[in-house]
Amino acid sequence: MKAVYFDTGGSADILCFGDIALSSHCDENQVLVRIKAIGINPIDCKIRAAPEQFSVTFPVIPGCDGAGIVEAVGMRVNEFRPGDEVYFSQPGFNNRQGTYAEYVHVDANLLALKPCSLTFEQAAAAPLVFITAWEALHDRARITQNQTVLIHAGAGGVGHAAIQLAKLAGARVITTVSTEEKVNFAKRLGADLIINYRTQDVVAEVLHWTNNNGVDIVLDTVGPKILQSCFRCVKPYGDVVTILQSAPDTDWGEARARNVRFSLELMLTPVLLELEDAKRHQGEILRQCATLFDAHKLQVEIARTFALADAAAAQRFLEQNQFIGKLILTVNS
Repeated sequence: MKAVYFDTGGSADILCFGDIALSSHCDENQVLVRIKAIGINPIDCKIRAAPEQFSVTFPVIPGCDGAGIVEAVGMRVNEFRPGDEVYFSQPGFNNRQGTYAEYVHVDANLLALKPCSLTFEQAAAAPLVFITAWEALHDRARITQNQTVLIHAGAGGVGHAAIQLAKLAGARVITTVSTEEKVNFAKRLGADLIINYRTQDVVAEVLHWTNNNGVDIVLDTVGPKILQSCFRCVKPYGDVVTILQSAPDTDWGEARARNVRFSLELMLTPVLLELEDAKRHQGEILRQCATLFDAHKLQVEIARTFALADAAAAQRFLEQNQFIGKLILTVNS
């Protein structure tokens, strides 16, 4: 099969496109999927840049998100059959391959039927970001109706998913963006207060809008510098969730004084640690999201598409540009 792969870590230039052997055999709990589209995520670039930090096997085929058609199923798989259109997120950890390829074996617990209302490209853009946002808001922060939520980088992949899920949960949503185009995008998603962090003081705006009370939940999708400011935005006994690693010099004093519940969100954990219940939970999240997509209660934004052979250019674009939504690779197989 044709695939994108690399044999050593480095910049996007080390990505190769060519033939890779694929076993036609499905393990008893696996499904063979013919890939039609692939979602590109920042984690793909992190694994490429420093593969020694991840449980990958060379040659590494990158990619987590995919959408395609079931070709074959393992002997213990009853939920899917050849011809089903599916979507999923599965990192290439622990002797698995990633999704930058024409075919991939996927753990059946991670799969869900593709939303009928979405194209393969749209479906491939959704899994990692919607699972991350769902786990962060529902599983980590335990979001409830009438809470106020601050979502950083609301025009990004996880951010634009989180705005929608928070609104569906009945929350009031504050989000941060960097341009007027992104302001308008966040408005379309339903955000109640949109702060341009380039021209406004985020902490001051949040405190003003909440009458100096702070928000119930903060979701950090940006990293250490933003995480530090989150502790000034959250109310006492509130929740701060980050999807990134905190810095060694993070000052936890304010978080402790406010008795903040702090959570880490890493949607890669079920495959990384081979947790079958957690895999099933992620498959269920995708099933619930599919229902919401088909009811037109969720949307996913695509910024640009690239051919599979142009994966290096796509990753360079991801690393060098700010844009709205997700990047996609398409496969003609």
